[in-house]
Amino acid sequence: MTDPLLALTMGDPAGVGPEVIVGAWTQAELHAGRRLLVVGHPEILRRAARLWASPVEIVEIASPEEARPSPALLPCLKAVDDVTLSVPEGVIYGIIGPNGAGKTTLFNVLNGFLAADKGSMRFADTEIGGLKPHQVCACGVGRTFQVVRSFPRMTVLENVVIGAFVGSKTDDEAVPLAYEALERVGLADQQARALAGGLTTKQLRLMELARALAPRPKLLLLDETLAGLGHDELEDILPIIRQVNRESVTIVIIEHTMHAMVKLADYFSVLDHGRLIASGTPADVVRNPAVIEAYLGKKWMHRAKDQVA
Repeated sequence: MTDPLLALTMGDPAGVGPEVIVGAWTQAELHAGRRLLVVGHPEILRRAARLWASPVEIVEIASPEEARPSPALLPCLKAVDDVTLSVPEGVIYGIIGPNGAGKTTLFNVLNGFLAADKGSMRFADTEIGGLKPHQVCACGVGRTFQVVRSFPRMTVLENVVIGAFVGSKTDDEAVPLAYEALERVGLADQQARALAGGLTTKQLRLMELARALAPRPKLLLLDETLAGLGHDELEDILPIIRQVNRESVTIVIIEHTMHAMVKLADYFSVLDHGRLIASGTPADVVRNPAVIEAYLGKKWMHRAKDQVA
């Protein structure tokens, strides 16, 4: 019997989803007939089995300890591997890279959903590594998500008030903060009283942005805020993000819409297979051969001069 292709702990504490695994190997490799050894919660394994090619045999192990005797034969995928970032105050900082590169996992570590195996995370001279998400949020770090999680039978205002309760103890304190946040994204008129279930994709994105702004964060993590938007909708939201940044909010944004990102971001960092492969200004990064090879594609080389002023 051949050696397993992979040993991986899925779910806590590793926090690596099956989508990351699929992004890390080609279909040819998955169809090679080698066993796939996975350590993790049974429910996560069942979800993974639906995504992986059927010839792959998933061997469930009861605990991570059972996979430890032969680490040399069982290489482990690191979703975020030895990444060092320094984000200057007041900038818009873009995180880019292919699917499965570890971008969202990086955000999950930064805001406390996942624990890092090692290293340090400092925000405003405060160590936030090891803190729980609500504690990180209370330190002044806001977050949006790839998929908007709204309360559809609640109003837009009520959805945003939930975010305001991070720094407020009563409705009298939270409601004004929610209205302020809705004004910043252009939803403070009649839409504030509308049910969230009837919003368009653009309005949902703006509502979630307002919910993250309600506690008045100093650092905002935006995970694909522009995803699913048409050209005109995107052009409506970009000025809002820029204005939020001008109001003394540092922004770190994950996004695949490169023609927007090169206009929006002051700096880029590029992840590939969990590793940082490039950092710098957009003009420098989009011309980096490693970035073109791993993410942008060779056609980008011919368009780079037009994309970056």
